[in-house]
Amino acid sequence: MRRWILRALLGVVILLVLPFVIVPLYTVINPPITILQLSKAWQGNGIQKSWLGLKQIAPSLPAAVIASEDARFCSHQGIDWKVVQKVVEDKLENPDKKVPGASTITMQIAKNLFFPPARSWFRKTMEVPLALWIDMIWTKRRQMEVYLNIVELAPGVYGAGAAAKHHFKKPAGRLTRRDAARLTASLPNPQLRNAGRPGPLTRRIAARIERRMRAGTANTSCLRSS
Repeated sequence: MRRWILRALLGVVILLVLPFVIVPLYTVINPPITILQLSKAWQGNGIQKSWLGLKQIAPSLPAAVIASEDARFCSHQGIDWKVVQKVVEDKLENPDKKVPGASTITMQIAKNLFFPPARSWFRKTMEVPLALWIDMIWTKRRQMEVYLNIVELAPGVYGAGAAAKHHFKKPAGRLTRRDAARLTASLPNPQLRNAGRPGPLTRRIAARIERRMRAGTANTSCLRSS
């Protein structure tokens, strides 16, 4: 009995520690597959993907993602504590009100790489230290490159390269501002929001993202090549 308990505890420790061991490896090695991709494949979706360097992706896409998902991506250290504070204050003020989440791009990387899509307090708790660790180890360019290659942008379609061909029949390097806005507008639910054939809601979200991009609210300075 004691041996079984020790083995179970060892298994839990390995599960907790393994992502922190893998993160430094992914500084130079592209993730071959993610837990999200495995989970979706188990549900019957295929896996379409093709890894691209950040230079091979039109600058409009990281700009759209930052404008929509994480305005302070270039300045925070993995967690946007200002957004976290606002979310907590809004929730305390009105517990029944649905407030936007505080997930950063870095937290989404941690979630997609290491956890299945089902929500849990364990996942949310692990996302925070993992995001801080990723931001400490990876450059912002590397974070954006990994994110734009692992994010799901259509059912079973992962990353900018596969999504550009799937939705727009073009390489990711030729994505326009509108294409980028529509791809970003499909997040976080590309099963319901189709970037290639957007419905009214997706069009409205994409238009809002385009306005933010034109207004220059997307700070992409941290993505410049050194």
